[in-house]
Amino acid sequence: MRLAETVTFGGSGLNRAAEMRGDADALARAARDPAARTILLWKGKPLMCGDAPAPELVRLPMDHPVLAETEGAPLLLGMEGEAPVFAQDISGWQPPVGQEAPENGFVDRTQQSHPRLSPDQRFNELRSVMSVLNRRDAELAATARGLFGWHRTHQYCAICAARSAPDQAGWQRVCPSCGAHHFPRTDPVVIMLITHGNSVLVGRSHGWPEGMYSLLAGFVEPGETIEAAVRREVMEEAGVAVGRVDYLASQPWPFPSSLMIGCRGDAQSAALRIDPVELDDAMWVTREEMMEAFAGRHPVLTPAREGAIAQFILRNWLADQLD
Repeated sequence: MRLAETVTFGGSGLNRAAEMRGDADALARAARDPAARTILLWKGKPLMCGDAPAPELVRLPMDHPVLAETEGAPLLLGMEGEAPVFAQDISGWQPPVGQEAPENGFVDRTQQSHPRLSPDQRFNELRSVMSVLNRRDAELAATARGLFGWHRTHQYCAICAARSAPDQAGWQRVCPSCGAHHFPRTDPVVIMLITHGNSVLVGRSHGWPEGMYSLLAGFVEPGETIEAAVRREVMEEAGVAVGRVDYLASQPWPFPSSLMIGCRGDAQSAALRIDPVELDDAMWVTREEMMEAFAGRHPVLTPAREGAIAQFILRNWLADQLD
């Protein structure tokens, strides 16, 4: 697919400077570089400046006073030209009453302002701004969120259960007890455009906003090819047999740690047998109906979340650009 890397979080060409990660002297020099900058996250929410339609990821100088409140050593994200870019976490900070983030919900639209930062700099949930970020800001924010999420949930060695320590500028954890090395987790997920004639198969999970439907998706299992995962998931969730499967595009999805593998497949029949545990509903939607949904004119159907690969694939399907 020629447009594959235009998906949200994809294709900014960031130089991740992997050769620096194990070089303590190089990392120290990079952190002291006057051009060095860091991005800041609070509970997975990156610090942004400005509002829609063009918010920007904030890059703070390494000596900014607010960084005194951060936890742990900076993570090296890479290089922007000659400037090192780090990420730091300030999740221990408690925002003022009334600015707390909701504990659950489909979308977190709250914003938090730190007193040591400019009033126009606020922490935003990445899913609420991802579709309007430029490609570099999106890749940096997604990378940082994914790394901090992994460190938060994988603090103990999976072999001996001792507490491990960050290493390699945040790209590994090493166990001081047994010496095991652990690496950031990425879970492969297939998400598929399944068509039958002029229609596409869509479904909805339990708890989604009313009317929202998306492409079917599921985790790839051990010992399974991408193609086999597509066929298995569609059969399990909707009872539809799938023939040919082709790869389209991929999307890092740091909520918390997935790589979405976009595919297309040909359904061999239109009959549905929905698994009520997996799906709240599924249905076939014609191209014309999907166009009405994207235009906001469909009486029931609303499309997948903006910025997600499901909407990216559906938009390109409607525009006949899946080549």
